[in-house]
Amino acid sequence: MPLVHARRPLKRWHYVGVYGPELMLCVADARVGGIRQRWWAVALPDGTLIEGARGVELTPGRARVRGVLDLELDEPGGVEVVSPDGRSYIWTRKSAPVFVRGSVTVGGRRFELDGDDGFVDESAGYHARHTAWRWSAGVGRTDDGRRVAWNLVDGVHDGATSERTVWLDGEPREVPAQEFAGDLSRVGGLDFRAWSVRESRMNLLVVRNRYRQPFGEFSGELPCGITLAEGYGVMEEHDVLW
Repeated sequence: MPLVHARRPLKRWHYVGVYGPELMLCVADARVGGIRQRWWAVALPDGTLIEGARGVELTPGRARVRGVLDLELDEPGGVEVVSPDGRSYIWTRKSAPVFVRGSVTVGGRRFELDGDDGFVDESAGYHARHTAWRWSAGVGRTDDGRRVAWNLVDGVHDGATSERTVWLDGEPREVPAQEFAGDLSRVGGLDFRAWSVRESRMNLLVVRNRYRQPFGEFSGELPCGITLAEGYGVMEEHDVLW
């Protein structure tokens, strides 16, 4: 994709999440024009949140943060969507559940990961100067024991063909729009209880953003009448001028 299209700079990001009952984390690399940001965070059920911005290495099938984590990712094909945005376009590919193998060391504790608790978001495009969205991603089990994952959004890729997806035993299905609570305590039929919250406000003159992403637990019902026995993941609210 060219760096500029229809007078809009290219925005792109690569996000890896792991969501489980003992630990949740994210690793990300984002670029807006010539501005680059990388970050990572690890959340624990007791409310501990450890964050950083150095040592991030993201490549296909691998996520590393020097001295913190080293993960191998076995990614399925993913759900890919291209949407118009003004005179330009935006693209995304969401993959879940992703099998993750590796280790995480934080706070003097070491965690071994070996399961399908991962989620990958690859996005790029020429988004409007002012863009805002709410998003939820998670993995879990249904009340009848099946593996489930979801990607729900309001604000981007939510037109006639959307990125809204529920994966049931690895099979994706597009689902209807879901309403997000203003305080991120609920989306559609899912209730959310936060462990901890990543938040940021940035003002770099040409780029400004307000960002909130809590990690936590979900309960209730996904679209299509799928009831959760357990669910872990994130909610997100992002309002950006870029």
